[in-house]
Amino acid sequence: MIGRRTPAGPRGAGAPPSDDVLRETGPSDTVRWNTALVWFMRVLGLVWLVKGLLAWGIIIGLAAATTPFEGATSGFQAAIIYFAVIDLVAAIGLWLTSNWGGVLWFLAVMSHLILAVFFPRFVSNSALVIALFISCIMVYLVLSWLAAVEE
Repeated sequence: MIGRRTPAGPRGAGAPPSDDVLRETGPSDTVRWNTALVWFMRVLGLVWLVKGLLAWGIIIGLAAATTPFEGATSGFQAAIIYFAVIDLVAAIGLWLTSNWGGVLWFLAVMSHLILAVFFPRFVSNSALVIALFISCIMVYLVLSWLAAVEE
């Protein structure tokens, strides 16, 4: 980051520039938690974009499902349509690094976890997926806290 310019002072306009003409402001070798949070949200946004597109793939029949979407139970259809919409909207919000994107993403993850526990027929309930979602929540909360404390 380029700092502020200092006035020419007693040296005059024709004097050679000194070391304090352009000065760095703030430490440059420390971790910027705000930047880490932005990159985490962008990567998470891309992952959720793929997750939403996969849900749409199930709806239009591109995914290799055992039964067609029209022949599935209404509970399964409702869950897939819900995640097809909320995952894409959350992905856009995460990419834009907006507050509502984080909230919608948290709602989508918690919805998935709740459905995985109570209705395992509708969503994936493998231990790996649940652990991945919980670890993403923890990383998001820690990075958000560190970015807020940094300011």
